[in-house]
Amino acid sequence: MRTVITGGAGFVGSHLCERFLAEGHEVVCVDNLLTGTLENIDHLKADSRFRFIKHDVSEPLEIDGAVDNVLHFASPASPADYLAHPIPTLKVGALGTHNALGLAKAKDARFLLASTSEVYGDPDVHPQPEDYWGHVNPIGPRGCYDEAKRFAEAITMAYHRFHGVKTHIVRIFNTYGPRMRLNDGRVLPNFMSQALRGEPITIYGKGDQTRSFCYVTDLVDGIYRLLLSDHPLPVNIGNPAEITVLQLAEEIIALVEGTQSRVVYEELPQDDPKRRRPDITKAQTLLNWNPTIDRAEGFKRTLDYFRSVV
Repeated sequence: MRTVITGGAGFVGSHLCERFLAEGHEVVCVDNLLTGTLENIDHLKADSRFRFIKHDVSEPLEIDGAVDNVLHFASPASPADYLAHPIPTLKVGALGTHNALGLAKAKDARFLLASTSEVYGDPDVHPQPEDYWGHVNPIGPRGCYDEAKRFAEAITMAYHRFHGVKTHIVRIFNTYGPRMRLNDGRVLPNFMSQALRGEPITIYGKGDQTRSFCYVTDLVDGIYRLLLSDHPLPVNIGNPAEITVLQLAEEIIALVEGTQSRVVYEELPQDDPKRRRPDITKAQTLLNWNPTIDRAEGFKRTLDYFRSVV
């Protein structure tokens, strides 16, 4: 099997490269390194089945030889990144998805799109099932990411229905683990880096907004199972264990022994979701998938990684 992974030098993408190599695939990693890094994949380069191509998938993508699977994970994914790069985010969601789908169609390959819980916006329904259409502000500051992913889902389904491409869509909820960037702007690396440095831990709003955190290897396992299925419609993959942002800060302070960090509060950003928790019934039923790494173990592994890079 030969698998192309766009965004393969990113946080999730590099873990996917590892998993597919472990499953015996040849892996072609495509990344323009806007937010990914070569350090994430350096340990894979000695494997003769691994190939890296530096390329912006928003430009036409050609891969020589047979391809069995195309996984499209190229995109800025944290608010700090997509707010800094709104146009590339929209382009990779639209043009990049189009190009990746075109490759899958030309090679008669399976296609899997990395979508996001952000398609639900600031949800009116809780927890969020796949048949909820969302509550999204298309012209707000987060719209560049939310709408890019919603368009990506639409064109993926169009290719499935019109061209018969074997497509899959994973809606990814908050994921964490080694190789996250300390400065990527997401709440967990923010809190851990601040605690390790003894800096104030910044909470936006009152800290009563909720999040659900899935360890990266659990996410990758769900994605792998989804690719092997025959299900073309979106599937949530995430951990339904829900906590408030304030509880998260308190857990991390307790985990980092001796830290002098204390919580400080700042203004809540526009359109920040108040609640976020996946309904994973479909993943449980269709894929026989459940998260296996609990928060205590996952946080310990991630903190050990951040200690090595702070």
